[in-house]
Amino acid sequence: MSKAVEAVKEQVSVAKSKAEQLAQETPLKRSGIDLYSRFALAGAISCSVTHGALTPVDVVKTRIQLEPEVYNKGMITGFRQVVSKEGAGALLTGFGPTAAGYFLQGMFKFGGYELFKKLIIDQIGVETATQNRTAVYLGASAIAEFFADVALCPLEATRIRLVSQPSFANGLVGGASRIFREEGIGAFYAGFGPILFKQVPYTMAKFVVFERASEVIFGQFGGKDKVSPGTATALNLASGLVAGTAAAIISQPADTLLSKVNKVKKAPGQSTSSLLVQLAKQTGIGGLFSGLGARIVMVGTLTSGQFGIYGDLKKYLDVATSGVELAK
Repeated sequence: MSKAVEAVKEQVSVAKSKAEQLAQETPLKRSGIDLYSRFALAGAISCSVTHGALTPVDVVKTRIQLEPEVYNKGMITGFRQVVSKEGAGALLTGFGPTAAGYFLQGMFKFGGYELFKKLIIDQIGVETATQNRTAVYLGASAIAEFFADVALCPLEATRIRLVSQPSFANGLVGGASRIFREEGIGAFYAGFGPILFKQVPYTMAKFVVFERASEVIFGQFGGKDKVSPGTATALNLASGLVAGTAAAIISQPADTLLSKVNKVKKAPGQSTSSLLVQLAKQTGIGGLFSGLGARIVMVGTLTSGQFGIYGDLKKYLDVATSGVELAK
């Protein structure tokens, strides 16, 4: 009897050991709010960190767009001009609304992209989605960006006002309070049309180029499940750099108009679309692409960083294998 008991104990011990080993080898598949809240958090952190870190570049880029007659000698000289006139601290103008705004935007953008991608796939089926994955990426990113911009627009309007008018207010709260007090809540969304015009094509290009670039780049190494964590991070950074460069070029005209529309007050009775047409005519084609070099540097760097951080955070938050992959 004792031998039989010992044999049963040994079998139980072996089974338990195998079960623990299998649990370690089989990643946990999360779902629902638990899954998408983690995607959202990873996206929020990646966007807030990267945009916040590049605040000095964005300050100079915005000055080049708004005052090309003054800041017309390139990015490096632009940095020197700002520091010479206003001190090094001016390069961090708008850091508060930038970090806060892009935390919210990143949450809706990345979390929403993963969610809407899954919803679209559920509607049309995995096989059809795989065959038409570019359209899936475009649709999911466009919808996600719309909701992200609703959250971002008030903070972006405040940031641009602080950068373009350094004496306007002292920080996020002061700037937002003054805009609300003097111009009303509508002023926060004066640039909503332009921001959609800029951000939706930008995000669509960003995600579809990243997904496609990832397919090609990871394919050279045998697939995402065949590379080490360090290599995966490097390849995500490379794919993000390609995506960011394409997205910067596509969205540059709208980015220039967005900077201008938040600086100029509309005439009585003038619509936002009318103001945009007026500004576009005044600026001209060349002016709309003013500062493109600086923006490619900025957007290429931050998009690369975003996807690198996002990929690593998904591993840390235990959702790296829980999303839907359509790549063949």
